[in-house]
Amino acid sequence: MNAPWKTGNRDIFSAFVCDDVTLDTLRSVAIDMGWPPEKVMKGGLRNAIQSLAITASPAILMVDLSESGDPLNDINALAEVCEPGTVVIAVGQVNDVRLYRDLVASGIQDYLLKPLSPGHLRDTLVQAQSIFASPRGADGAATKRHIATAVVGTRGGVGASTIATSLAWMLSADHKMPTALLDLDVHFGTGALTLDLEPGRGLTDAIDNPSRIDGLFIERAMIRANDNLAILSAEAPISAPLLTDGTAFVQLIEEFRHSFEATVVDLPRNMLINFPQLLANMQVVVVVTELTLAGARDGIRILSWLKSNAPHAHVLMVANKVASGVGEISRSDFETSIERKLNFAIPVDFKAAANAAKLGQTFVGANRTAKATHAIRAIADAIIASEGEREAAAPAHGVKGGKKPARSQTESEAPKGSGSLLDRFAIKKLLSKSKPGVPA
Repeated sequence: MNAPWKTGNRDIFSAFVCDDVTLDTLRSVAIDMGWPPEKVMKGGLRNAIQSLAITASPAILMVDLSESGDPLNDINALAEVCEPGTVVIAVGQVNDVRLYRDLVASGIQDYLLKPLSPGHLRDTLVQAQSIFASPRGADGAATKRHIATAVVGTRGGVGASTIATSLAWMLSADHKMPTALLDLDVHFGTGALTLDLEPGRGLTDAIDNPSRIDGLFIERAMIRANDNLAILSAEAPISAPLLTDGTAFVQLIEEFRHSFEATVVDLPRNMLINFPQLLANMQVVVVVTELTLAGARDGIRILSWLKSNAPHAHVLMVANKVASGVGEISRSDFETSIERKLNFAIPVDFKAAANAAKLGQTFVGANRTAKATHAIRAIADAIIASEGEREAAAPAHGVKGGKKPARSQTESEAPKGSGSLLDRFAIKKLLSKSKPGVPA
């Protein structure tokens, strides 16, 4: 029990109590647990609020509500200064079941009634300590059931964020899977905006203090969109650069594995360069593109990157905003360029997109019968199927997970001096035919 216990840079325990009897009892138990008794201080909840406003929060905080006239409001005031990840235990002398339920609903771990029993107090503190000390990943069955999906766009504006939020919504609402949506566009993310929610500061807190990421932090920091969907997003100031080595992102994804059945990560493509470790535990990667020359070029590059850095991931290639008429590149020529088949094609529907924005809902939530929604539903079904058998999730003509794809001459494999960019993508003939004035 008294083995070293890591809590980052925070104190293990602090307490603020009102009377001498509780003070002596708590200090005795703290000494028995190997904690410094001077961390048990005289003063109630208001003293705790004043102290934590200027100092770091401990891992476990005990506060006395005996002198509080409005415990619920005071607990909410404590939450404003208490850092995420702190386990709060309240002590009081009001024996009221309704008060107990309201306090627990507000986020505290437990409510103890005075006078305190040393044995009961010690058991409560041991239970609070176990939240931090228990080994993560011990539940093999829960880990096995988890599906982690990253959604990456080949270009800005192809609709990767729209598909990410729609997939998360569909997994949570239609398939009833507890789902986490992580929007890693820290400055310009639209995950919360799409769901008509305030992003909060949970993601920026995690980036600043990755050591505090745990189950309790996840519970407090994430914003609920429905009964089964929670989102972690941010709108960081443009003047504040992203200063992180990616540890916080990896820890968040790992914590999601124990708290949810599915994770959907809206992953900006620059993150692939800066934090390649983010895809280490991703089972599925959805690459979203448009049928354009730039989409073909960057699709080839991203597919090549995934082959080298995430060979374990099942890749689904999705063409979004596909028009019924002739576009910049036809589907067949696009597939020839990237040397693999598209798994899914989502038709363009500007009216449905405008309707979703107007209602403050995800695309699929606002347009249940649209053709584009049917296509996104098929992607969600493929993601779920990939958990059991990846080959069953991919269309027969697609590249199956774990199987080596047909060799493609990517930018790194193409011989130097092999011709123009259009020659390398094998679509120069297409553009020349569609535009007779363009020289071959």
